[in-house]
This record gives sequence, structure tokens and C-alpha cells, in this order.
Amino acid sequence: MPVTLPNESPEYRAARAKLLEAETALRARAEEVAALRRTLPRGGALPQDYAFRHPDGSAAPLSGLFGDHDTLAIYSLMYGPDAKAACPMCSAFLDGLGGQVKHITQRIALAVVAQSAPERLAALQRDMGWQNLPLYSAHSTSYQRDYLAESENGDQLPILNIFTRDGDGIHHFWSSELFFEPSPWHPRHMDPLWSLWNLFDLTPQGRGDHFPQLSPA
Repeated sequence: MPVTLPNESPEYRAARAKLLEAETALRARAEEVAALRRTLPRGGALPQDYAFRHPDGSAAPLSGLFGDHDTLAIYSLMYGPDAKAACPMCSAFLDGLGGQVKHITQRIALAVVAQSAPERLAALQRDMGWQNLPLYSAHSTSYQRDYLAESENGDQLPILNIFTRDGDGIHHFWSSELFFEPSPWHPRHMDPLWSLWNLFDLTPQGRGDHFPQLSPA
């Protein structure tokens, strides 16, 4: 249905109508990509039941993170054992994700892991106000290296992985491998999940050179 807004010019409405065509095409393409993603064949079997730990130090094996669900999303936070602070970009993303946990976990399981000791994660969780985030330590496991979240020299990478579970065990389904593709921009592999950048993209200024700052609670 055609719409108009107060005091707009014919030039504005014509340009907006042209943009709407592009937005509609983009939405259709996004739906096509999502449908294609859902047709992926089963990925590789989990090589081991990674011995994650809760921030209090208690055991939290990956297999137990599914709860009652058959799908588990794991985001790898860039916060290695020698890091002075968590990655500001990861932190901005997780600040937003934290408010959605109760809705996300109605349908799938969710976890955030970092290659840092449990006690460091407990302090980080407290300082950042991330009590709603299911945060786990991958310290002393090879999970980050195995699933693209740690480089050969030990740098931590912000990768999202999706796993599925059925009668044949746990298998990998998808990871945000767009991170590794050549791009003229900062990696945008997490953009579909990130309200910050999507909102900025709707403004005249766009994203500009904005870089999120750490915002302890």
C-alpha cells in the first residue's frame, strides 16, 4: 500500500519508492539465503565433549548445555587468558544479546564461551552486568582452536557456531565463516544479529567510524 508522510516532497517520495524496491529485494534475498542455510547437510561430529566450566568453576560439558533443546548456539567472546579487558565489539554485541536470552532460550540453547579461567569470567560477568548471559570457560580445552575462534598464534576470534543433537550424537551445523572472507569493511559476519549496526544503517550518518566503548554496569 503506498504511503506518504507529512510535508514530504515528490522527489523524496520517488526516491523512497525506489529504495523500497531495493529493500524488498534485499529482504527476499535474505529469506533465500536463510532457506539455503537450512538445507545444509549434517556437519562433522563433535570430536570430544569439551569440558567447559561455569564461572564458579563447576563442570559444564558442552553436551549438557543443550538442556531440553536439540540446537545450541555458542558465541566465542574475545577474552583470552592474558587479556586486560574483553573485546569492546564483543561486549557491545553481548550487551544487546543479554536482554534476549529469555526469548532465545525458549527455542534453542545458548552459550557464550571464552578462553579464560572461570574466576576471570566471574569477575567479568559481575563487572559487565552480564548475569543473564550463560557464560562458560573454555580454558584448557581446544574448543576455540577447533571451531575457528582462536588463530594459530593464540589470538581470540568472535565466531558463532551452531550445533545440533539427535540420536546419532552432536554435530556441527553452521559457523559465521563470513568473518574470514575478504571485505572492504570491518568483518560483518554478525550483522544480522546486531541491532546496533542495523539501526545506524537506517540513519543519514550510517555507521561512520563509530567503535563501541566498554560499558561496565
